[in-house]
Amino acid sequence: MKKKIAIIGSGIAGLTLANFLYKDKSHDFMVYEKNESLPLDEGYGIQMSTNIIKILNKINFSKINNEKIYHPKGIDIYNIQNKKICDLDLIQFNSNEIKYTTLQRSTLIEFLKDDIYTQHIRFGKRIKEVSELKGKVLVKFDDNTNDLVDYVIGADGIFSNTRTFFEKKKNKPVFKNAIAIRAIIKSTTGLNIDQSKINLMMGKNCHLVIYPINKNKELNLVCVVRHSKYDPDDIKSVLDKVVKQNPNLTKVFGEDLKSWPLYATPKILPSTNSKVFYIGDAFNGFLPTLAQGAGQSIESAYELFNLIKDKKGDIQSIYFQKRSMRAKIVRRRSNLNFFIFHFSSKFMQIIRNFLMKLLTKRRGFINFYLGSVYKN
Repeated sequence: MKKKIAIIGSGIAGLTLANFLYKDKSHDFMVYEKNESLPLDEGYGIQMSTNIIKILNKINFSKINNEKIYHPKGIDIYNIQNKKICDLDLIQFNSNEIKYTTLQRSTLIEFLKDDIYTQHIRFGKRIKEVSELKGKVLVKFDDNTNDLVDYVIGADGIFSNTRTFFEKKKNKPVFKNAIAIRAIIKSTTGLNIDQSKINLMMGKNCHLVIYPINKNKELNLVCVVRHSKYDPDDIKSVLDKVVKQNPNLTKVFGEDLKSWPLYATPKILPSTNSKVFYIGDAFNGFLPTLAQGAGQSIESAYELFNLIKDKKGDIQSIYFQKRSMRAKIVRRRSNLNFFIFHFSSKFMQIIRNFLMKLLTKRRGFINFYLGSVYKN
């Protein structure tokens, strides 16, 4: 018998799950989005490792316009003064058809919306009330519409509104005393970097990442700075902490900068309702320092889809056990990167740089640290 599924949120996680359900056609589903449209103007970059591309290829990502994506061959690592420390080969994780990929978030959203936009997304839908009725979940929206479903999938981000309706135990995201600043740039004037690679620059209480996102020579710039308070009107003082360490960076930061505070969820908690699941950041939000945000959204959606499709016994328990193990690995790596990228002590920076030179050439270490994430 077909199940009816309500997906709350039309970000990467929700749209990925919707695409797999659409292709499989074993269940009925609808995506409910609180906003009035998809965020197609969000042009900042995302990175997707090979295991994620393998999943997306199952819904024909391999047919995407090749001009809109990029395949960086490696990562060059520098100190904040632009002195190269070491490099890391990414080709070792690639195959002929599956390659480490970078692109704009809006490009991925455009791809994911194509088949489902007209019939399977409803906008302006904010949950007002939920209840159980005849073994199903009745979801009422504040526009006086409702849906009676077998499963509710919370895919509405780290500040998940869905969780507030179903979970008594709170898991409020914690501000990590850091701010992310992003921009799309065309040039890295003043910096000696290879624009065909992912470039990581580590400074005192900050780091920058610059990488190509398409064949049009557009680059994604993201700068993470430790800062105790977020004021969107005072980003200049935050950037000053970075620019003082390398004045050449002044030429890189343009006028059109986007910023937001960095949060992470403190615990990984299971759903208390067997009919309610969480995917993407709604399951667990972690720091972006392993570049796995989009990837884990896609991965979690695919895991849950397979369990629903295969009609496993205790789907909730199986899903949580596997997803929590995976999230813990990514979270530990992300937190460690956040720590070592931002050393303020010169002595610690020297030790870190020496170890990075050594370890990036050790295939066993790379397979342990990154391979366990990229080859799931």
